[in-house]
Amino acid sequence: MIGTSSRGTGTEGVDGGVGVTALLVAAARAIETHRDDALARDVYAEHFVRAAPASAGWPVHPRQVPDGEADPLWGRFARYFGLRTRVLDDFVLRSVHTGARQVVLLGAGLDTRAFRLDWPSGCVVFEIDREGVLAFKHEVLDGLAAAPGAARVPLPVDLRDDWVRALRDAGFDPAAPSVWLAEGLLFYLPPAAETYLIDRVDRLSGAGSALAFEVKLDEDLLAHRDSPLYTATARRLGIDLLALFDREPRPDSAGELVGRGWSASVHSPYEFTRRFGRGPSPEANDALAGNRWVFATGPRG
Repeated sequence: MIGTSSRGTGTEGVDGGVGVTALLVAAARAIETHRDDALARDVYAEHFVRAAPASAGWPVHPRQVPDGEADPLWGRFARYFGLRTRVLDDFVLRSVHTGARQVVLLGAGLDTRAFRLDWPSGCVVFEIDREGVLAFKHEVLDGLAAAPGAARVPLPVDLRDDWVRALRDAGFDPAAPSVWLAEGLLFYLPPAAETYLIDRVDRLSGAGSALAFEVKLDEDLLAHRDSPLYTATARRLGIDLLALFDREPRPDSAGELVGRGWSASVHSPYEFTRRFGRGPSPEANDALAGNRWVFATGPRG
């Protein structure tokens, strides 16, 4: 099972549920790519959107969004994903340029960092996701004759299964520093699953490792159920994000890491909007108000 993925499975894995959110993010990256002031560029993103029936007719260019950034879905929300992509790109590149050579994408989805970032020599990118998601990605990228800039190891395994064994069997070295990325993942998981994942990352991380992940700190996600972001996503795409999010109280994963010898910082995305001079800004009834990006380094050697 490890290191290979079936072909010809069509859009299995991205045709509903959490899987279709990968297409939403891909469409956002495509729109961002075509902006004159793009924060990140992903030339592959629009091809994913066009290849899946679930995303037929979705915009992939700013000119297809008449209201621009005033559009709550393809304007503000898409700009959020563009900002997130840039910030996490910078985090990964900073980490590999300071010594780490192993990168693990947890719930990799339609991530194309292995193909589009400028990697130093010797980097290996492990992509963990369900077989159907990776098969769809391979089918699209193979059709484009895309070539990764780093060694790429796709691992078609569900995070609910023994992904640790799969990672080790694929050549991952727990003694070496590694970079971990959980982008748009944890708020879909039950708290126990998040705690398990963070524990395993800690156990598998050599000194000098780095981890970035996204959390939602809202005490009550339903407080923003009528926000333009959620209602537009549900009405226009048929994606009810609130039904996909796990609404149990979240663990303090950043605090847990600090207790294990990591250093961690927690940031609002709006900090980066101010830093770059573009991106979403706070608004009334803000569904993004509780989003936080966590960056951790460690553990102590």
